[in-house]
Amino acid sequence: MCALYSYWTSRLAAVAWIHVEIEAEQADRTMSSAPTVITEYLRAAETGDLDTLVACFTEHGTVLDEGRTYHGREAIRGWRESLRSQWEYTTAVTGRESQGDAGYIIRTHVEGNFPGGVADLTYRFDLAGERITALTILP
Repeated sequence: MCALYSYWTSRLAAVAWIHVEIEAEQADRTMSSAPTVITEYLRAAETGDLDTLVACFTEHGTVLDEGRTYHGREAIRGWRESLRSQWEYTTAVTGRESQGDAGYIIRTHVEGNFPGGVADLTYRFDLAGERITALTILP
C-alpha cells in the first residue's frame, strides 16, 4: 500500500509541476503579444520604477482603482507610491485579450499582505498610440 501511495503522490506532484510550467509559458506567450507600453507598465510596476511607470501614461492619463480615480501623471505617481508603502505583493499575469485597436485586458493573480491576501484582478488599458490614456483595475 505504501509503495502505491508513494507512486501516485510522485505522479500527482509531476502533473502539478507540469501544470505550473505550462501556465508560466502561456503567460510569457500572452505578454509577448501585448503592446510594448503595457509590458513596460507591468515591468515598472513590479520593479517599483515609478519614473518609467508614470511615463507610460499620457499627460492627462487616468487610473481607476478601488473606486478612486487618479488624474494626471503626478496623481498616478502618488497612487503607486501609496500602494508600495502599504502592501507587499507579487503579481502573475494569467491572461490577455485585445479589445480592438486601442483596448487591452490583462488578467492577473495577486498575492500579498493586503486584506484577504489573494486577488484576481482585471486591468483594462485604453491606449492612444504608445501611451496609456486610462487604466481601470477591477476585481
